[in-house]
Amino acid sequence: MTDINAYSRRVFIRQGALLASFAATLPHFIQQSAFGMLAPDGSMLGSRPGVPDERIMVVVQLSGGNDGLNTVIPYGQSEYHNARPGIGIGEPGKPKNGGAALQLDQANGIGLHPNLTGFKELHDAGSLCVVAGVGYPNPNRSHFASMDIWQSGRPEGKGTGWLGRYVDASCNGNPAADMAVAVGRTAPLAMTGARSTPIAFESADLFRWLGADKNGAMDKEYQAMVRAGSLPGVEAGSQESFLMRTALDAQLTSDRIRAAVSKKPLVAYPGSALAKQLQTVAAMIRDGMKTRVYYVSMGGFDTHANQPGGHANLMRQLGDAVLAFQKDLAAQGNDGRVLTMCFSEFGRRVRQNASNGTDHGTAGPMFLIGPGVQPGLQGKYPSLTDLDGGDLKFTTDFRGVYQEVLGKWMKADTQSVLGGEYAAPGLVRV
Repeated sequence: MTDINAYSRRVFIRQGALLASFAATLPHFIQQSAFGMLAPDGSMLGSRPGVPDERIMVVVQLSGGNDGLNTVIPYGQSEYHNARPGIGIGEPGKPKNGGAALQLDQANGIGLHPNLTGFKELHDAGSLCVVAGVGYPNPNRSHFASMDIWQSGRPEGKGTGWLGRYVDASCNGNPAADMAVAVGRTAPLAMTGARSTPIAFESADLFRWLGADKNGAMDKEYQAMVRAGSLPGVEAGSQESFLMRTALDAQLTSDRIRAAVSKKPLVAYPGSALAKQLQTVAAMIRDGMKTRVYYVSMGGFDTHANQPGGHANLMRQLGDAVLAFQKDLAAQGNDGRVLTMCFSEFGRRVRQNASNGTDHGTAGPMFLIGPGVQPGLQGKYPSLTDLDGGDLKFTTDFRGVYQEVLGKWMKADTQSVLGGEYAAPGLVRV
């Protein structure tokens, strides 16, 4: 073995060990090595049958239980105003408790929160689908248990995530390292499969390969190895080769993401945390990464007290961030490739509480965004008179929405992912 071969092997072993030793804080895809999934050298996601490279899904999680009744407002029903004298939003043109609803469905007296001007603009452009009354049987009002149910796609909230199973099923057991990306502190259960784990990072600046020297620059020999995509003296098809390629993928993906995010976006984004996450996602899409699923999140929706001001601020952040994201995608020419789905683990109770807030409830709205959605209000809005102990009865099973976006948009085998068939209104046009 030549000196350069010996040196390169030492560098790989040292850097690979460093990366593996920090697995708890680094992107989770390095853990794929534990599954022993050795894809053929040089394989690419785009060459795998059944994977529609042109389609992308972005998931926006609203953590804490968003108040659906003050997000998609039934202003035309007296029951709404009677149950919420201190927090109910007024009908269009007649402000109440800080605002007047934005018209969504005039015939049925349904509107959007007054601060969701971004969503209203998307609605008027035919790019917003509002799914009413989404939930599941025997609802759980625990944040953690309900979120596990939504993220696993299973009533018991156990096992792998629904998006992780999609990646498993769509890649014939050989998921690409960066097929799923979560922008956040941890990878959500939703994206964890039996054979696949997502890349997860909170900031592109922190998403760095650990194999840099103390001056922040990699050795020239190691740079050459990364560019070549191979390690001299390693037998093709061996476990060492697999680990080497996993580490090289880590390096290349890290470099590419940070380079993509460093570019100036094509539109101006607001300064909220959600907007920054979506700006990162837009940059990766613009760069042409082969990622099929992105996941971002926004917290603060557990509005037990003094809800009006805080919830109004959250609504503005949400609407403005998503609108900027869609404008960025359109400027790139990628908006037709992307469908964004927005959900929360549960809604709030119909009646306000004594603290001018709302407590944990059940059903709530979901949003699908993009040129490929069926625009407008879809599904049956829950009754405010036929309640379940003070809570709304769901009218659309959330797994039916998953079935629509997986089957119609991502062209996936929904049976293998969801384990059943679920009814849902037509939500996707293409």
